[in-house]
Amino acid sequence: MKHTITIKAGGSEKDYWKDLWLNRQLLWILSKRDISVRYKQTLLGLAWSVLRPLMTMGIMVFVFSLVAKLEGDPGIPYPLMVLSGITIWTFFSNTFTQISSSILINSNLVSKVYFPRLLMPLSSVAVGFVDFLITFVIFLVFTVVSGYGLSWNIIFVPAFVILTFFISLGFGLFFAVLNVRFRDIGQLIPFIVQVGFYICPIAYTSRLVEGQWFESIYKLNPIVGIIDGFRWCLLGDKAYFDPQSLISTTILSLITLVLSIVYFRKKENTFVDHI
Repeated sequence: MKHTITIKAGGSEKDYWKDLWLNRQLLWILSKRDISVRYKQTLLGLAWSVLRPLMTMGIMVFVFSLVAKLEGDPGIPYPLMVLSGITIWTFFSNTFTQISSSILINSNLVSKVYFPRLLMPLSSVAVGFVDFLITFVIFLVFTVVSGYGLSWNIIFVPAFVILTFFISLGFGLFFAVLNVRFRDIGQLIPFIVQVGFYICPIAYTSRLVEGQWFESIYKLNPIVGIIDGFRWCLLGDKAYFDPQSLISTTILSLITLVLSIVYFRKKENTFVDHI
């Protein structure tokens, strides 16, 4: 026998999280729809998730290694160093971007029916995670072909994926709220992602920053510790990684996530007024 669940707005905080769980099937439906919409109107479809990281890696290797003569970590093939950084950055940037626009994308649902609005940002994570998995498989193939080999550190990959999820959800929820109220934010987000791509250690190693006067400021960026740690997971101890950076990264990620959820909950009842 199927049960119909009727959920009304304005319940207690406890009811909200209960509603979120009761609507887990809607989360699954929205996630599948987001993935389908992402690729169905493109000529190459899912192939873009393969071509994008490969083309990005090729361009960065040419510009930074062959032209600028920038060196990576000793003993690590430069293309592998770049691709490992692209892999986890892809997860962050795609997830952050999708979450930031999730409310506007689902504006028709926001104005018609009640359900916990947090489901929309959460469903947006699916697109970023699919892209991440594809890029991750590409990296594994490149590692095998190059003969470099995988490190036992790879068992810690899930921890850095979870951290990336926390930080992208935290920042994404904050910008999702702002994006509803101020549509100019939608134009700002791609710029933030583009700048972030170059100030994070993707085409270079954080070893170059070690001992510089701005090192402490540089490591305040939580994505730096995540990329360095993820690269260490895949490429082993030859990759530069400062374990202490995980302390600030984890603390900042959790604080950002908690504050963003509180802010999102406070503002979500006003979304319909601005859609």
